[in-house]
Amino acid sequence: MYYAREPGKINHMRYDTLAQMLTLGNIRAGNKMIVLETCAGLVLGAMMERMGGFGSIIQLYPGGGPVRAATACFGFPKSFLSGLYEFPLNKVDSLLQGTFSAEMLSPEPKDSALVEERNGTLEEKQASEQENEDSMVEAPESNHPEDQETVETISQDPEHTGPKERGSKKDYIQEKQRRQEEQRKRHLEAAALLSERNADGLIVASRFHPTPLLLSLLDFVAPSRPFVVYCQYKEPLLECYTKLRERGGVINLRLSETWLRNYQVLPDRSHPKLLMSGGGGYLLSGFTVAMDNLKADTSLKSNASTLESHKTEEPAAKKRKCLESDS
Repeated sequence: MYYAREPGKINHMRYDTLAQMLTLGNIRAGNKMIVLETCAGLVLGAMMERMGGFGSIIQLYPGGGPVRAATACFGFPKSFLSGLYEFPLNKVDSLLQGTFSAEMLSPEPKDSALVEERNGTLEEKQASEQENEDSMVEAPESNHPEDQETVETISQDPEHTGPKERGSKKDYIQEKQRRQEEQRKRHLEAAALLSERNADGLIVASRFHPTPLLLSLLDFVAPSRPFVVYCQYKEPLLECYTKLRERGGVINLRLSETWLRNYQVLPDRSHPKLLMSGGGGYLLSGFTVAMDNLKADTSLKSNASTLESHKTEEPAAKKRKCLESDS
């Protein structure tokens, strides 16, 4: 439905491309997955449906909060949401550098809530005073007593409804603080899961450039695990491909594009449809491997030195033959 009506909200991702992402990413029950997507929660919902409520998913989101409009349309039970965590994207660098702390996720202080409450009461007082002034201006103009009675009732209504509105404002602030505290706890749990750096896979499908995202998020993935990156265009993925080859630590890199064509199936009139989708996006997939640069460098140097020694030294029999021929 999204692809047919509003493809821009899902970055023009076609449904067969989404199926390829789930297959290449090895999405299954019991996995610990990391996902970064700006497709209105469509990729997240597809992963949750494939995992069936078993395992954990850590969603990295840009901005103030995750967008899950499409995820809500799946109708998942509450048990599916227990394994879903979210973590802000702007805190990933601090987590990689080891400078992340719980204070960075602290909710708004209580002083701000008191300021909001005071602002709300001030606004209510100003509104009631303004209504009283309006009623005083309108009162001399009205000659009928009925109009005066209505004006008095209107001016008295805000005073009676004031405490109720103040109470609802306090309840709203308390509810907001409770939600912020719950969100902070979920963020800390997600940070603990990411710090283990043993995720079973990585899925990236965002409107941002994939190269810096993938190079930083691959550190959270365990070796011999798949990763999939989606992009509407091919050129960003080509740059990402070259950067990964230079960096190392990945194998089986593959840049692919799925091709889809619909068929009309009718008696004696089955044929491919003339109109077809021009493109459903591109996928860059691969597997992570462990990098041990120091051991690899020393082994390479030792191998190179042994090869050079074998090349420089000639067998004794060959030396004797060369000397006899010279003499």
